[in-house]
Amino acid sequence: MEMANDSDVIVVGAGPGGLSCAMLLAKAGIKVTILEKSDGVGGRTRVFEKDGYKFDNGPTFFHYPEIAEEIFSALGLDAHEELGLIPLEPNYRLVFGAGGSLNATTDLDSMVEQIRDLCGEENAQGFQSYIEDNRTKMRLSKNCLNAPWRGPSDLLNRRAFRVARVLRPWRSVASDLSSMFSDERMQLAMSFQTKYLGMSPFQAPSLFTILAYLEYEHGVFHAEGGLGTITQKMGDIARGLGVEIRLNEPVREFVFEGKTVVGARTDEGTYSADRFVMNVDFATGIKGLVPDKLRRRWSDRKLDQKSYSCSTFMLYLGIDRLYETPHHQIYAAKDYQRNLREVTEHKVTWDDPSIYVQNACVTDPTMAPEGHSTIYVLVPVSNSHPGIDWEEIKNEYMDVILEQMSHLGFPNVKEHIVSQTIVTPDDWASRDIYKGAVFNLAHGLDQMLWRRPQNKFEELDRLYLVGGGTHPGSGLPTILESGRISAKMICADLGVDPEWNGADPWFEDLRRPTLKSRNA
Repeated sequence: MEMANDSDVIVVGAGPGGLSCAMLLAKAGIKVTILEKSDGVGGRTRVFEKDGYKFDNGPTFFHYPEIAEEIFSALGLDAHEELGLIPLEPNYRLVFGAGGSLNATTDLDSMVEQIRDLCGEENAQGFQSYIEDNRTKMRLSKNCLNAPWRGPSDLLNRRAFRVARVLRPWRSVASDLSSMFSDERMQLAMSFQTKYLGMSPFQAPSLFTILAYLEYEHGVFHAEGGLGTITQKMGDIARGLGVEIRLNEPVREFVFEGKTVVGARTDEGTYSADRFVMNVDFATGIKGLVPDKLRRRWSDRKLDQKSYSCSTFMLYLGIDRLYETPHHQIYAAKDYQRNLREVTEHKVTWDDPSIYVQNACVTDPTMAPEGHSTIYVLVPVSNSHPGIDWEEIKNEYMDVILEQMSHLGFPNVKEHIVSQTIVTPDDWASRDIYKGAVFNLAHGLDQMLWRRPQNKFEELDRLYLVGGGTHPGSGLPTILESGRISAKMICADLGVDPEWNGADPWFEDLRRPTLKSRNA
C-alpha cells in the first residue's frame, strides 16, 4: 500500500542523534516524522529490564554536557532539569595493574595532590600543563567539531588555521602525553578515553587528549533510572514539539529519482518528504538502504576496506547484595600496551584484560530490587572477526572477567549473580552494527573531518547523516552535535530561519545562506 505523507523531513532511526535533529527541526516549524525499527526510541542508548534489574544497554555516563545544554537552550529548556542529570564525585576510580589508583575528579587541586603522591612532583606539574594545553586545544578546535566539513578546501579557512596550532597531526595521543608525563600510569590515565572512539591511544590523533580533559573540566553525570532515560525524555520532548514517531516500522530502502532520495519505503508504504536523515549505523545503513551502484566513494567494496573501531564484550549482572564501590571504575591492565595491541590484532586477551565496571546502585537504588545491585561490565575487545568464535568461548571468558573484578572491590562476585546477560561482538554485529564495531568508523586522520561521511551526504541529494558514523564522530556528546549540524543544514537548505531561542543557526566561517521565515 502506498502511503501519502506530508512531512517535510523523514528521520530514519530514533537514536540520540536523530532525536536531537528532530527536536531542533520541529522547533523551527518543520514537520518531522521519525521511522524507528524497534519498539522504543534511543537506539543503543536505552534501558532494558531483566529479572527486576535495570541496565543501560549502551552508554552509562553523560559527560561534556555543554552540547546538550546548548541544544536544550535553543528549545527554551534546561538540559539538567529536563534530563535529571546527577553529578558524580568522583567521576570514576582508575586502578592501575602496575600499582596505585586515582580518583578522577573535577577538583583539580585534589588531582594534583593525588598525582604528586602517586608518581612525584614532575608528573603533578605535567598534569597542570596538560590541563592548560587542552583548554587551549578545546577552545581552538571547538569550531572545527561543531560545523560541517565539505572537503579539503575547508583546511584553508580561519578555523582550520587556528586548530592546526594544537592538532599536531604528526603526533598520536600517546606521543603527545609522553612529553608531559614521565610516568606511564599518568599517560594511561589521560589516554584510555580514546576507547570511547574505539581506538588505541597509539593510533588516535593527538586532538583526542581533550577527551580526558572534558571529564576533569565538566564532570561526569548519571541520569536516574539509567542513561537510557535521556533518550526517552528526548522522545517525549520531540512529540511535544509535533514530531511523529512511528515505532516498529523499519525502513526497507530509500526510493530514488536518479541520485536524489525521494522516499523511504517500509512495510506500511512509502513516505515522501523534502529531506531525509539517516540515523543508522553508517556501513549497515548505507549498504541496506542505498544500492551499491549509486555509491562510488562509499561503495560496498570501499566500506569493507575502511578501518573500524574495536567492539565490546558485555556482562549485565543482577547481584543479590550491595557494594560500596564508586559508581564508575576502570581497571587498566599491568601491560596495557600489550592489551591494546591484542585488541587491534584480533586476539582475545585472556591474561589480565582491562575492564570497566559500573555499580549504578551506589548512586541510584532504582536500578535494582532493594538490597541488590545492578552491575554493568564492559571489556574492550576486537570487533567481530572470523578467527574468534565468541559463542564457543564466551562463558569461559566471563569467568576471566569476573576474576578481574576483584581488582575493583568485587570479590567472589560469581557467588552473588542471580541474573546474567552476555553480549559479544558477534551479538552486536547481529544487531545491525557493522563488524560489531560499536564505535563505528575508526577516528584516524584518514577518516576524520571531510574524510568521514559528511553530514550532508556527499553522494546523494536530499540525504543527511547523524550518528557516530558521520562528523564529528562517535560518543554521545558528538552524536548530539551531529544532529544539531544536520538540523542547521536542513533549515538552511529549506530556506527556514529557525529562530532557536536566540541561538545562531549557522556556522562560523561558512557563508550564511539567504534565509526566509518559515511562515513567509
